[in-house]
Amino acid sequence: MHIPSGFLKPEVWIPMTGITSAGVGYALKKIGETIDERRIPVMGVIASFIFAAQMVNFPVAGGTSGHLIGAALATAIFGVWPAMIVMTAVLIMQCLLFQDGGIEALGANIFNMAIFGCAVSGIIIGIGRKIGGKAFYPAAALGAWCSVFGASVFCSIELGLSGTSPFTIVLPAMAVIHSIIGIFEGIITVVALRFIYAVNPAVKRLNAGRIS
Repeated sequence: MHIPSGFLKPEVWIPMTGITSAGVGYALKKIGETIDERRIPVMGVIASFIFAAQMVNFPVAGGTSGHLIGAALATAIFGVWPAMIVMTAVLIMQCLLFQDGGIEALGANIFNMAIFGCAVSGIIIGIGRKIGGKAFYPAAALGAWCSVFGASVFCSIELGLSGTSPFTIVLPAMAVIHSIIGIFEGIITVVALRFIYAVNPAVKRLNAGRIS
């Protein structure tokens, strides 16, 4: 899922960098207005968990690979905007420390996994919270699946537009494998949320009733 250096044309990575910069800037503005200091230590712990989970890659056809994302987990705990910053920090550290994703492709990678991933999972999780009852965990699982599958589609489009791999190869390969990875992401998200809430119920109240 992390797009390496040289895989995207300037015509693709430059606009994606601009879009991502605007999105991350807006997220920083929003959390600056609403951040709860109680979230900060938990954000570090969850970021570490996501960082480790993303390091496990599964080979995919067309020179690509897949892995868990963690956007839905971060969004369920913190809300959309703080989750975007957590995911952005994780992706930047992976890029700089482990060369997991290219510098010029960082904007695309952050858009796919942090901005889109947190936004789509936030919408679905927010609906689950509004429904109430037992709808929250299924919504978290569905949000996790959509974040993984959708990010893989965006990644495929970016690679296809750059001529790195034909759409007929990269899109089916990425979509199929990530539809499966998304199932595991949903399960892990629900298990992790249940465990975190059981160990520290106060965490559940950090974002109760919110999607932003």
